[in-house]
Amino acid sequence: MPSTFPAPAATAFPTLRTPSGDVPAGAPRWNPQRPSAMPHHRYRPAHERVALPLTDRTWPSRRIEQAPLWVPVDLRDGNQALAEPMDTARKRRMFDLLVTMGYKEIEVGYPSASQTDFDFVRHLADSDAVPDDVTVSVFTAARADLIDRTVASVEGLPRTLVHLYTATAPTWRDVVLGRSRAEVHALIREAATHLMCRAEERPGAGIRFEFSPEVFNLTEPDFVLEVCDSLTELWEASPDRPVIHNLPATVEIATPNVYADQIEYMHRHLARRDCVILSVHPHNDRGTGVACAELAVLAGAQRVEGCLFGNGERTGNVDLVTLALNLFAQGVDPMIDFSDIDAVREVVEHCNRLPVHPRHPYGGDLVHTAFSGTHQDAIAKGMAHHAERAAETGVPAGAAPWAVPYLPVDPGDIGRTYEEVIRINSQSGKGGIAHLLHTHHGLDLPRTMRPDFSRTVQRVTDATGQELSPKELWELFRTTYIAPALDGPVTLVSWNTTETAPGEHRFTCTLRADGRDHSCEGTGNGPLSALADALRAVGITVDVLGYTEHSTTPGPGSPAVAYAECRVAGTVRWGAGWDTSVLTASVNAIMSAVNRSPRTAPAGPTPH
Repeated sequence: MPSTFPAPAATAFPTLRTPSGDVPAGAPRWNPQRPSAMPHHRYRPAHERVALPLTDRTWPSRRIEQAPLWVPVDLRDGNQALAEPMDTARKRRMFDLLVTMGYKEIEVGYPSASQTDFDFVRHLADSDAVPDDVTVSVFTAARADLIDRTVASVEGLPRTLVHLYTATAPTWRDVVLGRSRAEVHALIREAATHLMCRAEERPGAGIRFEFSPEVFNLTEPDFVLEVCDSLTELWEASPDRPVIHNLPATVEIATPNVYADQIEYMHRHLARRDCVILSVHPHNDRGTGVACAELAVLAGAQRVEGCLFGNGERTGNVDLVTLALNLFAQGVDPMIDFSDIDAVREVVEHCNRLPVHPRHPYGGDLVHTAFSGTHQDAIAKGMAHHAERAAETGVPAGAAPWAVPYLPVDPGDIGRTYEEVIRINSQSGKGGIAHLLHTHHGLDLPRTMRPDFSRTVQRVTDATGQELSPKELWELFRTTYIAPALDGPVTLVSWNTTETAPGEHRFTCTLRADGRDHSCEGTGNGPLSALADALRAVGITVDVLGYTEHSTTPGPGSPAVAYAECRVAGTVRWGAGWDTSVLTASVNAIMSAVNRSPRTAPAGPTPH
């Protein structure tokens, strides 16, 4: 199969500059890395950009024991990140998926930003699509005309959350808004007051309020407290009607522990804390959005906004799939149904028109797949052990406690099959190969035979550079070990065996060897030893070193497979036989080993 990658340029790496200069003073001898020419001096660390007042943090000693309120923002924040934003049909399919999975608060759009978003909110209101226990959230900037448009969009919806936002960080105040702290605070209060007035015009609408100080993680903590506490009071928050203060890591700028410190500081210092739902909205600019969310929950966050599979501007919003299933893998109910992860992924890929990476945690095509031989062996042994323990305790395997190496969750619990857990390529080992043959074809290769077949598989996969499917693996086993008995240089034209006395057997046969038929007879303490004696008539010396057999499926009429390890003319070879008759399978296993010996064997299987 030709490579899909472009050929390398004639001059490789033309713009890279190998790090040079002296190894930094004090560096250990085992680390000879040298300074790069990258302009790292242009960037300031987090502690130089924002005050980090928390020093007596308590979040590191906490555990997450229950799921926060998850709020998917796929239909708003995620949609804004798409090259082709969703139309109403795709938005509705995504909304229905989120409802089915169990989300109870869903941000559905930015109705003042586009007619499509406005129309979708109206679609939800007019189509009776929102269940009684689901709250619809809509997003708006802190501007009166945009707030009016937003409130108009939710007319007729029974439970709504209006999400007001303004950037508060110094760089945004100075560069984007051109306003001082006091002016930004006044802008926010004015918008929040206008929103409250508009909500009071609809006393039965059940409108609640959320505020996001955008780029919270780069905003002075005292300013965030000032603004949030001001809105808690203005909006007359109470424990029965709390406000949501959502603290976004709009652009990740520090390690996750810094964000956790910032959240714990707010958790401790927010006024009327019992009247506030503390929410977080991590982005993934540094690739640590999941860690930021998890540590934020430890630090006091009660609500997490994100997207399925992490879609979002730039490097994405925090991934709600990974967050929820991380809890699941710790024995905590995620409160959301991921029991058919492939169905979830199919809808998300359709609606976003973006693929989910095959190595994406939990949901990717390859996340439960092992190619490495050591991983395959451990997984195969672990799954066998799991089945044995379940049987011993009388518990179905699907309900027994899970402890299988390399698989943090049972693939079956999220709707995946076991067929893709182990796949075979040039990196694979004997344990994985044996597992696939057993799972798909009922073969239970003797442990001492597995290295022999593994070497054959390695030759083929090295030569082709491709993986082998379970069907191709079986075909390679068949041509390597079963076929030689029937079409090798030495074959049995006819044969029969009789027990002439207790413990004494006679094997009578017509052997075809060197293009001629030979009538042969041998005796022994069993049919196979008698066959070995008969082979001496044509100059073939066979010693049976090991033998095993088993049926391949339950019930009568099941094919039997036999494996024989033989020394043929001084060389050890394995053979196998397959037949509904155990005796025929065992005789064929001996003949296969004979025909695979250097004295009689043709060339090995051709890679295909």
